[in-house]
Amino acid sequence: MALVRTGPGSKARARRVVAEAVIVGIAGLSAVAVAHASLLAPALIAGRTVPQSATAVAVAASSAPAENDVLIAFQEPVPGHAVVSPFGLRQLPWEGSGRLHEGVDISADAGAAVRVAADGVVIAAGEKGGYGRYVAVRHAEGLTTFYAHLGEIAAGMKPGLAMAAGETLGRVGSTGTSTGPHLHFEIRDEQDRPLNPAMFLGKAFAEAGDLPLDLAKRYSGRVRMAQVSRIPASKQALMDARAGKPIVLRRTTDAEDLAQAERNLQGQAREAAMSERIDGLKGLAIGPDGRPRAQLSL
Repeated sequence: MALVRTGPGSKARARRVVAEAVIVGIAGLSAVAVAHASLLAPALIAGRTVPQSATAVAVAASSAPAENDVLIAFQEPVPGHAVVSPFGLRQLPWEGSGRLHEGVDISADAGAAVRVAADGVVIAAGEKGGYGRYVAVRHAEGLTTFYAHLGEIAAGMKPGLAMAAGETLGRVGSTGTSTGPHLHFEIRDEQDRPLNPAMFLGKAFAEAGDLPLDLAKRYSGRVRMAQVSRIPASKQALMDARAGKPIVLRRTTDAEDLAQAERNLQGQAREAAMSERIDGLKGLAIGPDGRPRAQLSL
């Protein structure tokens, strides 16, 4: 039998062989673990697939959409109701020519809630000529929304009140010069110039440069003839005058007219009672027809 020497060189080679065997063994176990993991179905939590590695998590996070900051977003002031009279040149039945309708008319029943179209601060609330009851709200970039012909203004509406989009500021009505229950809604720029609300409602704008200010100031040169369901009494007088009909201006109320008629009858009765006998006649009380009665003196 041959003899095997066990010198320093042989021990080094032995240690190297053992180390290589350990490395191979660890690599093999890793491969088995990876293969086993690949056979497992991905876990589901709350309907979402959980990423199986840190890389997958990073990819999923980067693919999630980031929320953009919004400068201003406009909602409908009377949700679900149609615009019946748009922005642009319009001629009403009592007008001799067309003029700019500086907003839109939204048809709705009296009492329907009117909501703030965008986040802002109330700058006015009260009554104003043909607009009737109204509320004005200032928004970003100096834009102002205007809500007119209101039947009711919500309690607490006063300048300086901050409001969020969608909050109720009043109720639909027919105050001022109105042809029936509806909301007159305007949007104006920083220079108080009217803008077409159709360019803003239902839209959001991220930056001031996105606002269609120049485009919204434009309108067609064609005059649209308006159809109305009711003509205000003051405007009916103008139409009658234009048609050549005489206008009778009434300066008293029904109650005042009735009181005056009663005074007239009382005066006639007193005069008849105090009248002297003339030619065998004497005055009597006022008859049913309002005239004094007389009889022969025997």
